[in-house]
Amino acid sequence: MNNKEIYKRALRLAVPMMIQNGVTNMVGLVDNIMIGSQGTEAMTAVSIVSQLLFVFSLSIFGGLSGPGIYGAQYYGQGNMEGFRNTFRIKHWICGICLALGTLIFIFGGESLIGLYLHGESETIDPALTMKYGLDYLHIMLIGLPPFVLTQIYAGSLRETGQSVKPMIAGVCSVIVDVVFNYLLIYGNFGFPKLGVQGAAIATVLARFVEMGIVLVSTHAVKREKHQFLVGAYRTMLIPKETAKRIIIKGLPIFFNEFLWAGGIAALTQCYSTKGLEIVAGLNISNAICNLLNVVFVALGNAVGIVIGQFLGAEDYDTARKSSFRLMWFTGIISSALTVILVALSGVFPLFYDTTETVRSYGQWFIIITALFFPVQGFLNALYFTLRSGGKTLVTFLFDSVFSWVVTLPLALVLCSFTPLPILAVFAIVQAADFIKLIIGTVLIKKGVWISNIVT
Repeated sequence: MNNKEIYKRALRLAVPMMIQNGVTNMVGLVDNIMIGSQGTEAMTAVSIVSQLLFVFSLSIFGGLSGPGIYGAQYYGQGNMEGFRNTFRIKHWICGICLALGTLIFIFGGESLIGLYLHGESETIDPALTMKYGLDYLHIMLIGLPPFVLTQIYAGSLRETGQSVKPMIAGVCSVIVDVVFNYLLIYGNFGFPKLGVQGAAIATVLARFVEMGIVLVSTHAVKREKHQFLVGAYRTMLIPKETAKRIIIKGLPIFFNEFLWAGGIAALTQCYSTKGLEIVAGLNISNAICNLLNVVFVALGNAVGIVIGQFLGAEDYDTARKSSFRLMWFTGIISSALTVILVALSGVFPLFYDTTETVRSYGQWFIIITALFFPVQGFLNALYFTLRSGGKTLVTFLFDSVFSWVVTLPLALVLCSFTPLPILAVFAIVQAADFIKLIIGTVLIKKGVWISNIVT
């Protein structure tokens, strides 16, 4: 396949994911601005809880990724029964994660939020921030089950090359979220004015709408369209050897995503010791940066699926050539995002009803994050390429272990033992990813990831 065909194949998968995640993150951005209009405490509280829920959502993503590797290769091989087993084991993994996550948030939510409220601030009330945070968290827990079920179905559909249904569901859920945010945060058209609680209720409603659309649209079509659903629920038992292989291969990915997300949460907590305004500034930056990073995140997912299908079909030469093409393709596209973000950095913080200090932090966090977007794009494609061949232990060491062994200690030392301002610390920590870039490129060139794990 030539370059043009490879890029088209990846974009056919990536663009619907970009649209779905982009629209979802656009809602997150609108939510963020609406909540920001309720004051700095409300904005900070929702930011902290969102960081904690991010750890949960990445755990679900990690739990689904192991079966997803097998799913892509089984589908490339034409093995529908193997694919059904990956679909079944996703339910078991996500059910366990959901139960544990819910218990942790119910009994440890206050302690977890409190970790971010140790910084000094003359303008932010920690007690009010805690109240808002707990109100938001307790309602958001209701939306976790539909979120989990949606991810199970959406991931399986994408592994078969069908990414339009999840996109449509995501767009519909976004509309619901925006409408009910407008009604419930501000109390428009006779609805109660609920503020932070209203934002949480709107998000939960959107989760149920998204789940309903995905499930109904998937099961309503002819069985020939989604053959993996034929007999998928006749049993939830999985052959012992198959389950063992998938779990052994998937555990490093699960722990990688969990520890990586935990590392990001710990990193934010580390920054918060420099002042509560830092958390608010990072919230502004993350809102706009997350809207645009869906491009390279979706491309990374598409790279993993495309390369996985080539490996499942034992077309190793195409897989090797495509990996390099797609990594550079993702890096170049990410460079264009840098220009857009820098251009918006001075305008976007003005939408928030907060202090000039928080707005200034938000602007500079946006600029610094944007400058490293090309590196993040390349790393994303590189990570998914390594994972597509089942090298999950390598990606575990490459990603989360690096975060806890290099990135987090570096931030801790710089925040605790140096007089460096937070912006300098933030830039130095971001630059540490160049080490991963060098190591990952060497691994890709050596071809250690090229293997068929389903034959």
